[in-house]
Amino acid sequence: MERRYNPLSVDELGRNAARAVMEYPAEVLPLPEAFEGAGVYTLHYSGSFPAYAGMEPTEAIYVGQAVVTKTKRRPLFQRLGEHARSIEDAENLDLDDFRCRWLVLDTIWIGMTEQILIEQYRPVWNLTVAGFGNHNQGTTRNTQERSWWDTLHPGRRWASEQRPNETSIETILREIAAHRAGGRNP
Repeated sequence: MERRYNPLSVDELGRNAARAVMEYPAEVLPLPEAFEGAGVYTLHYSGSFPAYAGMEPTEAIYVGQAVVTKTKRRPLFQRLGEHARSIEDAENLDLDDFRCRWLVLDTIWIGMTEQILIEQYRPVWNLTVAGFGNHNQGTTRNTQERSWWDTLHPGRRWASEQRPNETSIETILREIAAHRAGGRNP
């Protein structure tokens, strides 16, 4: 049997970055001070919405990334601000129940670190309740069906202009329960 370990392999470096994100303390949203840079982040929930009740402080409800563009010097800070506004707009969520962890990374490590965090923490908003990270795309997206996230957490004005989702809230809640029962975060 061969045993081989390369601490400088790309995968291991990605796992190190994922661990580093979780070593930082969780912070309130929106973040009080602006900062520059791109990177990855996790969102954590500690409220009483029945489908998410009992989540552990290290359990990620959502994992995301933000990369530098020509128009954004502070993409990670700005993305977390957008998420705070989405949560505030939701009629049945309270922003005070959310915390975030984040880490500025070189662009080469962002995608891999996000992927590792999703594989490790299996966040319900990434893997079951899709649509939280959506942006308003104007009239092109308005012809689309409302996401599961916006169906379960109504309130974003632009999402209310989309076609209702044919999936019932009861079905979405069953899918969340099955997801959480089958693979809780470590």
